[in-house]
Amino acid sequence: MENIMNEPALKYNNILPYEYLAVERGALEKHEYYQGEVFAMSGASLQHNVIFSNLFTDIGNKLKGKGCRPYGSDLRIHIPKNTLYTYPDISIICGEPHLTDNEFDTATNPTVIIELLSKLTRNYNKGEKFTLYRDIDSLNEYILVDTEKIYAEKHVRNADGSWQLTDYRSLEQSFTIDSIQLNILLKDIYEGVSYA
Repeated sequence: MENIMNEPALKYNNILPYEYLAVERGALEKHEYYQGEVFAMSGASLQHNVIFSNLFTDIGNKLKGKGCRPYGSDLRIHIPKNTLYTYPDISIICGEPHLTDNEFDTATNPTVIIELLSKLTRNYNKGEKFTLYRDIDSLNEYILVDTEKIYAEKHVRNADGSWQLTDYRSLEQSFTIDSIQLNILLKDIYEGVSYA
């Protein structure tokens, strides 16, 4: 994982998953875990928080009564196939969450993951992290929303397991999260955010 991290910064190494969880559940900061290493996660800008709030609220309102629910970055996602424990900005789970234990804080079955991009996280989220996310059998869509410019990209898993990318660069555009039949307008995502 050496190629992905200047950020999040390496915190510990050579620990087992149960050791990570024991410490993480009492920690004040969030950390990712991957193959024995623990990485501190970065904080978020005001723009990140505005965009998150816009998107999370929009998705939550549109999903009421539809059997799917959005979760924020306090829900940890675990990928057993590659050991990653992480905190996506938004996870959408359809049906009941598959939880790893009776602590009820770690799920394994997101249908959609949405990550917000910043200068520090852009390369990781578009590269190695997406590679790791593709090991989630339930994941059908991966959506990236930039916090530093008007830009979103949607990756959809095809029937053959390949992924198809479509990007969006204008406030007049919208996209549909196909798995949950939900339309998102870029102007709603970026409401209250201005770029010079």
